[in-house]
Amino acid sequence: MDGATPVTPMSTNVLLLYAARGIRGFGDGFAIIILPAYLSAIGMTPVQIGIVATAALLGTSLMTLAIGFVAPRHDMRNLLLAGAALMAATGAAFPQAEHIAFILLVAFLGTINPSAGDSGVLVPLEHAMLAQNVPDEERTRTFARYSLIGALSAAVGSLAAAVPDLLAPLGVERIGAFRLMFYAYAALGVISAAFYARLPHMKPEKERPAAPLGPSRGTVYKLAALFSLDSFAGGFVVQSLLALWLFERFDLSLSAASLFFFWTGVLSAFSYPVAAWLSKRIGLINTMVYTHVPSSVFLIIAAFSTNLYLTLALLLLRSALSQMDVPTRTSYVMAVVTPAERTAAASVTAVPRSLASSISPAMAGVLLTTTFSGLPLVVCGILKIVYDVALLYSFRHIKPPEERRQG
Repeated sequence: MDGATPVTPMSTNVLLLYAARGIRGFGDGFAIIILPAYLSAIGMTPVQIGIVATAALLGTSLMTLAIGFVAPRHDMRNLLLAGAALMAATGAAFPQAEHIAFILLVAFLGTINPSAGDSGVLVPLEHAMLAQNVPDEERTRTFARYSLIGALSAAVGSLAAAVPDLLAPLGVERIGAFRLMFYAYAALGVISAAFYARLPHMKPEKERPAAPLGPSRGTVYKLAALFSLDSFAGGFVVQSLLALWLFERFDLSLSAASLFFFWTGVLSAFSYPVAAWLSKRIGLINTMVYTHVPSSVFLIIAAFSTNLYLTLALLLLRSALSQMDVPTRTSYVMAVVTPAERTAAASVTAVPRSLASSISPAMAGVLLTTTFSGLPLVVCGILKIVYDVALLYSFRHIKPPEERRQG
């Protein structure tokens, strides 16, 4: 793209993107916990909450797909600003929503995603800009820092989800406190926009490509298909539904849940630099698979546990491993496509993380009402192991540039 800045490991552009990621992560951290609590407080059932989660994930996936194909033809800075404005509008709209139809509309069009991790309409734009500003050797570490910042800020945001409990002794009505939190989320969207506004204009290429995806189309579509399986599996335990499961199975309080999700976020965050270190020794694909499988085993065991502390311990162990594929996956996708294809590739491979997972939360909501409420966790763990085996088999011989040079 015209006007690209010189390649430096820690350019001003990278720092601005890191800052915006941190602000958004903090908002996501408390929003995904208070969302199911708010919906329960206004009288919605687990099945209805699962449907809302499905609407949110479906809307996110469709907008993410659209942004990947629109971005090569528009100023990326302006698209980031538009995404931040949508975040602010989402926070302002949710406190007005009590009727199921309005809630579904806001969930579908808004930015509150009930899953944890790097997802959302702004993510492919940030990924493409980050990849453009660093060399191959720094790419995985850059995405590890990006994910670390997002996870740590989300962990701190999880603690903020306890604010409604803290305001209760002061006489603040619980639903009123939830609405204040949504307004805070809107304010964070405005702050994110302030960081994006300092980025340079990223004008489209003078000669627009015939299609956003070119020579790497086959590889991207194959990755997207596999990621769709992983996303479908993950949809059974999106963080909002996992919180709901803990609320209902163990009668966990909102304050305890916020503390628990803080620590899951911290463990996930510090797994990212470990993933970057490990990938330099065993490769990106091996890092993704060899850390993912044990995390799925811990999740399956947690489903059968009847002891709260054992369950939380197993879920914490899962959190220490389950997200190590996030920076490595992003780095791998950016590495195996041409620079001109990066935004579209980030979008096409990110969409399954929302689109496929948008199907399963509604199913999980139904499964939560069965005799064995841990069934969504079991289904998730088994499907994720199938995905890991398929990924290793399909891509173990397709290496990024830095691994080919080492070989």
